[in-house]
Amino acid sequence: MTPFPLTWLYAPGDRPRVVAKALAAGADVVVVDLEDAVAADRKEYARAATADLLAEPQPVPVHVRLNALDTPWAAAELASLAALPGVSGLRLTKVTGPEEVRGVAAATRLPLYALLETALGIERAYAIASAHPSVRGVFLGEADLRADLGVGADTGLDWSRSRVVVAARAAGLAPPAQSVHPDIRDLDGLTASCARGRALGFLGRAAIHPRQLPVIERAYLPTEAEIEEAETVVKAAASHQGAQALPDGRFIDTAVVTAAHRTLSLARRR
Repeated sequence: MTPFPLTWLYAPGDRPRVVAKALAAGADVVVVDLEDAVAADRKEYARAATADLLAEPQPVPVHVRLNALDTPWAAAELASLAALPGVSGLRLTKVTGPEEVRGVAAATRLPLYALLETALGIERAYAIASAHPSVRGVFLGEADLRADLGVGADTGLDWSRSRVVVAARAAGLAPPAQSVHPDIRDLDGLTASCARGRALGFLGRAAIHPRQLPVIERAYLPTEAEIEEAETVVKAAASHQGAQALPDGRFIDTAVVTAAHRTLSLARRR
């Protein structure tokens, strides 16, 4: 997996042809969804179809989004899918506490990604993010969280978004990716939403259609101006140790230099 995955494309587990198309769509990570995208009467078929598809290594990292751990399907999914060569990670849905993560970690060595979709999950965000070394990321499930909180306006989730960003970074994890933008035709709205997410500290975004991928990537890749500024900072830091002021008056220190290096690492994807 790229050090900075920006696009995470969901595909329903009960539609193998759609999953196959997703694997060729150019996403950094494909997430096979066994939960929300699959009706209850197709859960077993989705698990079997996913097991067949992921019995071999895949050209891109593939994560499987399991059903919630308290459902009748999760245990069978974990038992049949976790050891397959084509599975690179597991997404755990509706996580509300660190003990749930530790239970899954005891059963598999795969990287785990926890989705926080309830008020309780948000309240315990750092405990979940730091629950076990297998946890590689925490993300928001905004549709369920919105319903749990009774939030209408989009800005009503900003505190929860910031909470998850801070929890991830405090636990030493990568910045989380944004939740999906549900309107696949609203690319202008997706662009604006990504800009807000980037300002809050997110890095990349989940998608539900391939047409969203280039919009997300453009939104999260550094601009030419940002690249130029980062190069200036890194060059100045290389010639002088410690805090300093650039010729234009801007003050730089270690934190600024670290951010500049990350910008240049992202720029290499261009």
